[in-house]
Amino acid sequence: MIRYSLQCESGHEFESWFASSDAYDKQVKRKLVTCPACGSAKVEKAIMAPRLARTDKPREMLPAPMPAPGPAPPVAEPKAPVAMISPQEQEFRQKLKALRDHLVQNAEHVGPRFPEEARKMHYGEIEHRSIYGEASPEEAKELHDEGIEFHPLPVLPEDRN
Repeated sequence: MIRYSLQCESGHEFESWFASSDAYDKQVKRKLVTCPACGSAKVEKAIMAPRLARTDKPREMLPAPMPAPGPAPPVAEPKAPVAMISPQEQEFRQKLKALRDHLVQNAEHVGPRFPEEARKMHYGEIEHRSIYGEASPEEAKELHDEGIEFHPLPVLPEDRN
């Protein structure tokens, strides 16, 4: 993580953290970095002294930098505690998983041949059956444009971890 001191075109100074200098550059280019005081997306890195950690003695906590002069930010009200996953969401995820498992267990996996097989069934060239597989976004759009009915398998959060 990298912390940058930033300044907007109006002279407001603030800090922000980024995963890397490339991440900063990409976010600034897409105008995702904005001044918290005025909302300007014209933001540049301000001059700052580097913080280097010494390896010959334990790290000490450095004092927090003084905030830039200007209007005080509004005091946020304390947030209520939030559960990571509510019981309703857990139940919903279980039902989605059961649906996905049922579909996968009761259908034939045709892999990348999915668009071709779906077309053959739609146009009556082969008998209808339950299938699943892969299709690119372009292939899915073409199937949709041809009026071929299909549905994506539910993607579960665990599939992405």
